[in-house]
Order: sequence, then structure tokens, then C-alpha cells
Amino acid sequence: MSTPDAPTLAPRPTVRAKGRNIIAIASGKGGVGKTWFAITLSHALARAGQKVLLFDGDLGLANVDIQLGLMPKTDLGSVVAGRMTLNQAAVSFDAGGFDVIAGRSGSGTLANIPLSRLQLLGDDLVTLAGGYDRVVVDLGAGVEKSIRTFSQSAGTIMVVTTDEPTSLTDAYAFIKVTSMERPGSDLRVVVNMANSTREGERIYNTLLKACEGFLKISPPLAGVIRRDLKVREAIRNQTPIMTRSPNAEAAADVEAIVERLVRTR
Repeated sequence: MSTPDAPTLAPRPTVRAKGRNIIAIASGKGGVGKTWFAITLSHALARAGQKVLLFDGDLGLANVDIQLGLMPKTDLGSVVAGRMTLNQAAVSFDAGGFDVIAGRSGSGTLANIPLSRLQLLGDDLVTLAGGYDRVVVDLGAGVEKSIRTFSQSAGTIMVVTTDEPTSLTDAYAFIKVTSMERPGSDLRVVVNMANSTREGERIYNTLLKACEGFLKISPPLAGVIRRDLKVREAIRNQTPIMTRSPNAEAAADVEAIVERLVRTR
């Protein structure tokens, strides 16, 4: 697996140190369930007693609000336009027990924000994170500048992949670029839509071998989420799976990820 080197962004150590409670959810490509995982992780963290903010950082194709069935009056577009602060854009999602800062659904205008403005937005997010136990950032897919800038504000980055070869290759590409720009980053792998836990571990080992062989790093496995038809039902009904089907296998798998996350930090 290989990917062309991407232009690097200057690291910001002070921001990184302050953003340790920020968890960025990334993927090399779309269609791997990244946004669903970000929502479910936020819900599970809230159920574990954490004060949580879910930030939709997919500036090109924001859809956290759609999956939650929200129609927020405020969103990230209002912040970028200078009409309100990031804190003012946060709305409470009472059904899940966590706060949400929505992106601007159906608009690609935020994807063209200047890099300097993106860095300021990332710094504002780190400041806002001080009022929460955890902040979950749903990044866009790929390795574009907005994605890399927001990921630089995170203390932990979870990279979501599936068994598809393109998903594995693109997950590797994201890990490669991130490890080059931020050596020592806390990168963890989540295998989604696996046929079984053992199959998910096999998929992870494929990615791990590439990382160890070419990058000389060993990102740990955050967890395996089994394929579950109840996930699609929850998304179709714009309801978190832990509300609609709290006993679903996929919900239990995310809760297991949260249990390990809370225990080790």
C-alpha cells in the first residue's frame, strides 16, 4: 500500500497538548460508517456519564444533523460567517444526552475555507473542549487540508476501515500522512461492518502489517464493530441505534470501545 506524500501543515504543539480529550473520527474514504460511528461513540460516552460534544467537521458533506433527525437553527456556517461563536452554535441533543455542533448540510461552501481560518477554528474547538469530558469530531473522508487541520487538534484519532481493499488502502494513506506530519500521534483503528470479531481482527492485522512494514508504527486496534442490519434501520429512521435498538450487536461493540477508552484514559 502506498500514497503520494501530501503537503505538510506546521504542527501546533500547544494546541495538541490542550486537545487531549478530543477524539477525531477519520477514514480514508467515504461509505465506511464513519459518521454513524461518531454519533454512536458520542452516545455511548454520554451513557457512560461523560459530558460530550459531537462536532461535525465534514466541511464538504456534513450530515450528522441528518442522521440525528435534527433541524438546528445554528450551524458551523454561522460561525465561519462571523454571526456567532463556536460555543453559541452548540445545541443539545436531549435524546442522546450530548451536545452537537452541526455542519451545513447540502453545501460545499465550507470546504473552501482558507487554511488560516481553519486553524483558528481548530483552536476555538480546543478552547471549547475545555468545558467537556470528550469532544468527538466527525472528519470528512480523505486527507484534504481541512481534515488534516482538524485532526491536528485531536489527542486521539480513530481511523475507520472495512474489509474493502480501497477502504484499507485509503485508511493506510491517512495513517501515513498523519504519522508523517505528527510523529507519535495516538492513532487507533476501528474495523466496521465486519462479519465477525475474528474477521475484523484479521482485517486489522492486514492494515497493521502494512503500517509496521512501511511506516514502522503499530496503531492499536480500538475495536471491531460487527455487521448489523439494525444499523441501517437506525440511520433510515434518523435515530441513534442505542435509542432504537440498544441491544444490537453493533451497539454493544461501540460500548466495548468506550469501556476500553474510559478505562485507559
